[in-house]
Amino acid sequence: MMKIAYTMAHGRGELDLLLSDLAARLEARGLTARGIVQTNTECGSYHGCDMDVRVLPDGPIIRISQNLGKEAKGCRLDPDAMASAVTAVGQSMQADFDVFLLNKFGKQEAEGRGFRDLLAEALEKGATVIAGTNPLNAEVFEEFAGGMATNVPADIDALLAWYDQVNEEG
Repeated sequence: MMKIAYTMAHGRGELDLLLSDLAARLEARGLTARGIVQTNTECGSYHGCDMDVRVLPDGPIIRISQNLGKEAKGCRLDPDAMASAVTAVGQSMQADFDVFLLNKFGKQEAEGRGFRDLLAEALEKGATVIAGTNPLNAEVFEEFAGGMATNVPADIDALLAWYDQVNEEG
């Protein structure tokens, strides 16, 4: 059985905080997590926030956004930094782990890039996979998971309960 779920939160930065909290709670239970969680640094209204990801379980922290200037409207994701994060996570997956967390199944993954191959590898290794996404990419995530993904409410207790349910010894 594939153990894969996704969650969607609507407030700005809400999903990042939720998945960071989830990583901390799972690690506190003695579980080993791989993947990334995002931490944003507010930097004034001129261009939103800097986007940093922490490679689980203990770093490094990689800035995945680029400052395109205050007039810029395009995507601020730095593709080279994202590739570095993917490489770092791939290397960390050589060791055993229990759970794979992805802060956002986004445009890169929807187009077959980013963390998509590592998500598949984590599932192949029997890990529990939990990803954040948005309504725009949820359908693509469902397709990726072959219809096996569970949509879990963006709530720490709901996520922990789902994790416990799919990982019951039985």
